[in-house]
Amino acid sequence: MKTLKYFLSAILLITFVWGCEDDDFGSVDFVSTVVAPTNVTALYNITQDNTGFVTITPNSEGATSYDIYFGDSATEAANVKQGGTTTHTYAEGTYSVKIVAKGVTGLTTEVTQELVVSFKAPENLEVTIENDLAVSKQVNVTATADYAASFDVYFGEEGNDEPVIANIGDMVSYTYAEAGIYTIRVVAKGAAITTTEYTVDFEATAILQPITSAPTPPVRGDVDVISIYGDAYTNVAGTNYNPDWGQSGQGSSFAEFDLNGDKMLQYINLSYQGIGIGETIDVSAMEFLHMDVWTANVTAMETSLINGQDGNSTEAPVWSDLTADQWTSIDIPISDYIDQGLTVNEIFQLKLVGEPWAGGTVFVDNIYFHRAPSTPVILPLKFDNDGESFGTFNGASFVIDTDPEDASNPVGMITNSGNDWEGISLGLDEAVDLSVNKQIKLDFYSTTTGNTVLFKFENGTDNPVEVSQTVTQTGWSELIFDFSTANYSWPNSGAVDAFGAYSTIVMFVDGGQFTPGTYYIDNVEQVGTTPQSNVTPITFEFPFEVSSFDGGDISVVSNPDSNGNTSAMVSKLVKGAGQTWAGSKITVPNPFSFGSNTTVTVKVWSPRVGLNLLIKFEDVTPWPNTVASAEVVGTTTVANQWEELIFDFSGIDTSVDFMNLVLIMDNGTAGDGSSDYTVYVDDISIESFLDFENEFKLSSFDGGDISVVSNPDSNGNTSAMVSKLVKGAGQTWAGSKITVLEPFSFSSTTVTVKVYSPRVGLNLLMKFEDTTPWPNTVASAEVVGTTTVANQWEELTFNFSGIDTSVDFMNLVLIMDNGTAGDGSSDYTMYIDDIAQN
Repeated sequence: MKTLKYFLSAILLITFVWGCEDDDFGSVDFVSTVVAPTNVTALYNITQDNTGFVTITPNSEGATSYDIYFGDSATEAANVKQGGTTTHTYAEGTYSVKIVAKGVTGLTTEVTQELVVSFKAPENLEVTIENDLAVSKQVNVTATADYAASFDVYFGEEGNDEPVIANIGDMVSYTYAEAGIYTIRVVAKGAAITTTEYTVDFEATAILQPITSAPTPPVRGDVDVISIYGDAYTNVAGTNYNPDWGQSGQGSSFAEFDLNGDKMLQYINLSYQGIGIGETIDVSAMEFLHMDVWTANVTAMETSLINGQDGNSTEAPVWSDLTADQWTSIDIPISDYIDQGLTVNEIFQLKLVGEPWAGGTVFVDNIYFHRAPSTPVILPLKFDNDGESFGTFNGASFVIDTDPEDASNPVGMITNSGNDWEGISLGLDEAVDLSVNKQIKLDFYSTTTGNTVLFKFENGTDNPVEVSQTVTQTGWSELIFDFSTANYSWPNSGAVDAFGAYSTIVMFVDGGQFTPGTYYIDNVEQVGTTPQSNVTPITFEFPFEVSSFDGGDISVVSNPDSNGNTSAMVSKLVKGAGQTWAGSKITVPNPFSFGSNTTVTVKVWSPRVGLNLLIKFEDVTPWPNTVASAEVVGTTTVANQWEELIFDFSGIDTSVDFMNLVLIMDNGTAGDGSSDYTVYVDDISIESFLDFENEFKLSSFDGGDISVVSNPDSNGNTSAMVSKLVKGAGQTWAGSKITVLEPFSFSSTTVTVKVYSPRVGLNLLMKFEDTTPWPNTVASAEVVGTTTVANQWEELTFNFSGIDTSVDFMNLVLIMDNGTAGDGSSDYTMYIDDIAQN
């Protein structure tokens, strides 16, 4: 029996998968994915001579040039290159200046910015000066005034007399070398000769304590970590974090600092301080000593391990440099202590020493010893052990962090610095075999759309292969990388149905785009496909039958809420006025497969808590004469959001061929067709998914085009959806291809196709090809059919009696008027439907 995965498909999958040549640094393919310029603005500088002469300096991220529309009677735009300026003379007035920023690919961003030109001196000057909450010794200044276009800020630091200039209403920032009191002067300027000033003495302050928590430690197994302090792991009991050792007399002191509920150790005026571990520990099996340190004024810190073997205390120090005003993550190899002759199997104390001596304060968190995980690294990756931490290259970074939407869920966090082709890689302890199951599925989180995610396999029995996907929504989304339509990676090239076994994963986010950003990944797993037993007929409709009874209604619609379920298409159920048992039914062409798994899960979006959803499996005999059935009721627990319900069919007779799935909401209660009796269901799963998404893959070549559209003429063909073929300008053999997931079956060698042609005598070539992409196709067979009517449906018959039935034909190629160039007009546009083997 076949599984459910492809039975509830909405329409064909129209895909175009391409690969990045990640190692080809001379490639310019990345320009096709560059986004439009961002943060577009322009700085105004008006001469103070009552002439209205204005210098305009545009700026942005990602632009190469700008068109400046001055907003007065001048109609021609001034073109300015990045870093350049333009000038214009204005009469008194208020103008809307339009700045059109143009990127390298021609993408543009347009903003409009107000300009006030007045020959009056600025009035009502208001200045706001504040210390920045996040950056130590940084001061932010904002100024507003009537009749002003810009303002200059003189920050009063010795040796720097140059002002910082900004448009009126904007903010400027300045970071002082030292905290202290400075005289800040703000000069508001317009087109008038006279300016307006504001002067004040302001104290710039240093931030002397952390305002953010230390990095979250990765998930580790208990055997792979010994924790001294922190919230991530279980700490050694009885540890004393302030034995003092007589240092309070030198001004040193201790406190446990609480940052919004996150506690950390604070050693004030650190000379040296000890930590007495609650019990003697053996760290010889560990690889590193880790700690996170924040300081504003300590340049380096010594960390000593103290061993008490045989009652004789010995110690060894290691120094670590610290970076001011940010967390420094320290990982000291245990070998650095062993190499000094220290025995590390009876560690009972740590010692911390500050540089300068007793001259600064440190905040310390996450003190622990750790080693590489003992758990093998294999798919799926759930990021629940440290071994699943990817390596990085070209500037990217990776840590195991927490889900931005669920703090209890560990995920992988990728941070791009903005370099070219920066990425992450991970070696697996068990190779991924692509000979059967060829799809990799992962969850991806981004705050932006349009990100290109490239997934690549290396170190395999075949050349490296890669597949790219584009992120279409913000937040979490599910990405599927199908390696049956992969590309070989540079320096090799070409499409391939991947089949090798690979031991290394490589990933790029926005490879080649020089774009910084932070992204999250989770649930990286290999998934397979269990195709239906017959790939024909290809109906371009649902490969299942839906029906309703006694007031129920079912349809496949766009997902109304992508939060919690990223599927594009879902099933909509409505219970209208009728019988209290009103519902709907899904009939599949092959029996549902239970095997040893009798748990059914369903994603449900309910309008209310407490809605009862009955799921019932029935055999092939229509109700009321059904012979075998099994039903279970699930109850929703949330409203207006997706949740997953679990239905336990442990008592079901797995020997029965169940062909029907019945769905009834609130059985026994009459519905009214309102939103209160409307639910959405998706991903009905036994061993695989009923995901209401797409199935077959379509592609075109050399000027051809294929798509799935609404039927243009229901006379002679009642299908709702059909396939549209267009032959555009290109090669004379321009056409399209349908790729299926299981070989075509040639138990019958006669193929029929419904065709809607624009003219009599159009020749349609049908060609079956094996799995090897053209031009390296090994086996093929083709037949031409000719239309006999125009602008109406007819059925053409193709006789493939000579075809080699031992070949696995995976591709169906369609070319109209092979040998004649098309023009993309209606004369070269046709529709096809119901491709069937009879």
